[in-house]
Amino acid sequence: MTIARKLQHYIETEGIDYDTVPHHRTATTSQTAEAAHVPGNRLAKSVVVHHEMGYVLAVVPATHRVELSTLQDVMNRRLGLASEEEVSTLFNDCEIGAVPPIGSAYGVPVILDESLDKANDIYFEGGDHRTLVHMSGSSFRNLTRDAQVARFSHSG
Repeated sequence: MTIARKLQHYIETEGIDYDTVPHHRTATTSQTAEAAHVPGNRLAKSVVVHHEMGYVLAVVPATHRVELSTLQDVMNRRLGLASEEEVSTLFNDCEIGAVPPIGSAYGVPVILDESLDKANDIYFEGGDHRTLVHMSGSSFRNLTRDAQVARFSHSG
């Protein structure tokens, strides 16, 4: 697999320039950053959460962890982590754990941690555990332009 079909179609439809960074299969985003030789604070990690009205993609740097209680406060909703089954239904052309942060390609709203809002360039999983997508920060912000931006993560 290279990048997921829905993701590739969406990025190309939006006219965004990107490249891909192949790496050996990894199990965690910190391993991915190391394997691909990219800074962890520029590798966007997606966490799928659910609430009574549906799903949200919480996007943070690979070096950060989502503070679920803070995210609940920001969104004013009770949240929980989506199950693997829910994730595989929403992102049916992606491997589990390799969800891209471009929720609009899948009809899933995004909340973006403010620590990613100023990065010059961004890397993210393209739908498998062997390929990162790389693009400029401005292109990434264009693709996530409908996202709510807030602080809901901490490093560690």
